[in-house]
Amino acid sequence: MPPNYNGEHPLKILLVEDNDDHALIVMRNLKKESFVSKVERVTDGVQALQYLRGIAPYESREEPDIILLDLKLPRLDGHEVLSEVKDDAKLRKIPIIVLTTSDAETDKLKAYDLHANSYLVKPLQADELKKMVESMATYWGIWNRNIKKPDVAP
Repeated sequence: MPPNYNGEHPLKILLVEDNDDHALIVMRNLKKESFVSKVERVTDGVQALQYLRGIAPYESREEPDIILLDLKLPRLDGHEVLSEVKDDAKLRKIPIIVLTTSDAETDKLKAYDLHANSYLVKPLQADELKKMVESMATYWGIWNRNIKKPDVAP
């Protein structure tokens, strides 16, 4: 554990991923991290926006500290979700990490044009994806300084 982690503000993560195998690897590895308190998953872009906006059936959800967003999603793709979130004054400060299989330059450019905070290409091997998730979690959960949210809404 890096020396500057003091156990403060464990991360709540929203994973937007339609592939069950990828989601299982990501969620399993995130839940092992002591600084991750909760990992929620939705499987398409419409559900992601419902979750983030607290629309049924997600009225009692907790706002995530980080969003892990796949690009190739049913109903509403990741770029559209990214655009909606970054255009919403209440949500735009939530860091969005694109976690996708696409290494296409056009996808990367579009994601960064839409203000993605990071762009990660999923490795083909499960053990490499596991390492990537662990490294990503350490960076965003320990080294990066997220905005602290009040415990109670004003």
